[in-house]
Amino acid sequence: MDVIGHSPVSLAERRLAWLDARQKLLARNVANADTPGFRPSDAVPFRAVLARSHATAGLVTTDARHLVPARMASLAAEARRVSERTPNGNAVSLDEQAVRIAETDQAHALAMGLHRKYIGLFRMTLGR
Repeated sequence: MDVIGHSPVSLAERRLAWLDARQKLLARNVANADTPGFRPSDAVPFRAVLARSHATAGLVTTDARHLVPARMASLAAEARRVSERTPNGNAVSLDEQAVRIAETDQAHALAMGLHRKYIGLFRMTLGR
């Protein structure tokens, strides 16, 4: 277990899920680059998602009638930030979106590599 109470494998899986959600938001931004009045959005930083889930980490559902913590529900909550706008009100900067997509792709490759390494260590330990 690491410092925040998650195994490295589950942390990598959560990071991959967050990166997937972020990539979908960025793709939507690019797809709407010509939509009048469209404002781009981005995912809440992963650090904030972890901080929120850590605050509710002690909650456990032990009965079907209990409320489920909303840890994963807000994984792709949008954090809107307006940059420059075109005359039709669109605020999508394709250059900015391309940089974010590249950052997300690099982070995804890193998280996948870590996930594979940890799974490989488990398999080696089990003799497989």
